[in-house]
Amino acid sequence: MISVSRQSLLHAPQLAATIDLIGKPGFCPALTAWLQAAVPFSFTVIFGYSGERKPIDIFDTFPEHRRRIFVTDYQEGPYLLDPFCQSAVRPVPPGLYRLKTLAPDRFYQGEYFRTYYKRTEIAEEIGYFAEMPGECHVVLSLMREEKAFSRAEFQRLTTIAPVVTALMRRQWSELAKAFMAQAIGRPELTGEGLDRLTPREREIVAFILKGYSAEATGQVLEISTGTVRIHRRNIYAKLGISSQRELFSRFMPGVSRQT
Repeated sequence: MISVSRQSLLHAPQLAATIDLIGKPGFCPALTAWLQAAVPFSFTVIFGYSGERKPIDIFDTFPEHRRRIFVTDYQEGPYLLDPFCQSAVRPVPPGLYRLKTLAPDRFYQGEYFRTYYKRTEIAEEIGYFAEMPGECHVVLSLMREEKAFSRAEFQRLTTIAPVVTALMRRQWSELAKAFMAQAIGRPELTGEGLDRLTPREREIVAFILKGYSAEATGQVLEISTGTVRIHRRNIYAKLGISSQRELFSRFMPGVSRQT
């Protein structure tokens, strides 16, 4: 008797169609159909990343009224705070990951989540990560609106991860050329008063916006938690603000205007 996970891998018509369409326009819809046959989901989006450059929207299945949030607004700057983007830049080994396992310790209390990500109204997002030549990466996200992926569903999708990432590597091996052709530049953290902060304080700002606690920030930067809190107080004083929400509004104004 064939196991459930093996059945997922053996959805022959969808998998065969995907393989046949490598390098052709119909590849992404075919890949989506195969994954849907394994486990149902609401939306998919495939982003190409190259360092901290503006990501390329390779493919998505969002209706137009939701695409603004998931793609247009995301590309304006919030992607820099996205755990998936950060993990692609690090990078993490190829495979399937839940967003919550890659997120900073206080991600769900941070302003990025409350001000931007919560607007997506997604119950859970998981993603396949694959590395391309030229230090580029592709993340194929699967999103659920109503409920999170169960342990069995996640395991089923994990079982086929080697096949999915192999297909991704074949399809997008020339991604680096796409970034060069589009001449997409690296955005910088900008905002009123940034010039008043020291290089260390700018680092602290970035960690706060990403959703790191003082404890986690200190561990990464190899400084004490108390030192992080002192830096944070100094940052707030120099900028004339008193909350994380004000900090987020200062450095992500395009997103804040959408709330």
